[in-house]
Amino acid sequence: MMSKKRNFGLVEKVTLIHFLLMFGYKLFSIYFPLYLVGKGFSILEVGYTSFLIYIGLAVFSPVVGYLNHKIRPSLLVVSGVVGYAIYSLLMLISVPGISFYLAQILLGVSGALFFVSSRVFLMGKEVKKKDSAFSWFYSAPSYAEAIAPIVGALLIWKVGFVGAFLASLIVQIGASLFAFSSLRKEKADNFTEMELSECLDNYAKVGNSMKFNKMGFPVLVSFLVLILAGFNNTFFVLFLKDLGLSQDQVLGFNSLICLLFLPISFLINMHIDRVRSVDNISLGGKVVGLFSVILGSLTTVMNLFSLSIIVIAKNIGSLIANSGRSGLMGVRLRRFPEEAAAVDTIFSPLSTAFGALIGGLLIYYFGYASIFIIFGVVIVLSSFFVRREDNL
Repeated sequence: MMSKKRNFGLVEKVTLIHFLLMFGYKLFSIYFPLYLVGKGFSILEVGYTSFLIYIGLAVFSPVVGYLNHKIRPSLLVVSGVVGYAIYSLLMLISVPGISFYLAQILLGVSGALFFVSSRVFLMGKEVKKKDSAFSWFYSAPSYAEAIAPIVGALLIWKVGFVGAFLASLIVQIGASLFAFSSLRKEKADNFTEMELSECLDNYAKVGNSMKFNKMGFPVLVSFLVLILAGFNNTFFVLFLKDLGLSQDQVLGFNSLICLLFLPISFLINMHIDRVRSVDNISLGGKVVGLFSVILGSLTTVMNLFSLSIIVIAKNIGSLIANSGRSGLMGVRLRRFPEEAAAVDTIFSPLSTAFGALIGGLLIYYFGYASIFIIFGVVIVLSSFFVRREDNL
């Protein structure tokens, strides 16, 4: 009983740190494309900026997976949170030129440190209900978004982005202190010393295990969902402006969506373990794809009420699919928790980087609506091919 209590407490700690981290970051991140456009960035440059963040996270994640064999995951989590604080400081002082782009790479590296090392804890042997554990973890940004964008919007409206960057810095410093104080004595129950050659061999075994366990289509569907999410994360606020919304209306709309999604995500977290991980991926993909097609098809005729329903539905599908993927990997790859955590972490930033890059290249030629429809159709069709074997 003591072991279960300890690990449940650990899941709570990691989730709370994730909440604080995302609260600080989302004070400005949702509106960051507006900031960039205001600075004279083109659509392609906005996409490239987002690409740098997430490609850095994806590339560095395997390195962090190896570091988790050498350094306590708790210290790596704290280092990642500190990196977010440094990034907020760099945005506050408005670093110019090449320094700005290096700051985006720093953010990606910090994200790898935090997310890979956090997943190592959540993929531990004693965490039995992995879908729900990851669902709570993935919901942390949603809980942060219930308040942070509202606060950030007020700060941006009153004093500009400098106020949001300063508030973010203060929150990230607090998150760093909390992470250090709550995790400094924690050690992942699966922590093992390992040489680089053995770690590389484990990555190969992870790849073979994914193939052997027929995880290809479930992971592919989740990857496609994340590519669309990456496109939305980078360009959705600009899409809203393209619909004719003012910056203040964009700020208010996003704040309202985040607030409405909060109780819904809580209900999903309470019940997500009732079905298998692979079924969660399939269902989540169908929901995301269907409502993406609806969004693209009704772009010229929908109002804010219908738009809010569509966006919330897409968020629900994304939460279900991503939680299912991480839960599936946590169960099927439990022999290699550090490597599985790194591989799982790679999916989100790599797909987000692709989504940002694809959007930056294609919006000018195809427009937002066509991209929503094309991606939605591909995701729905792929979701129908997800295997539903009893042993998954």
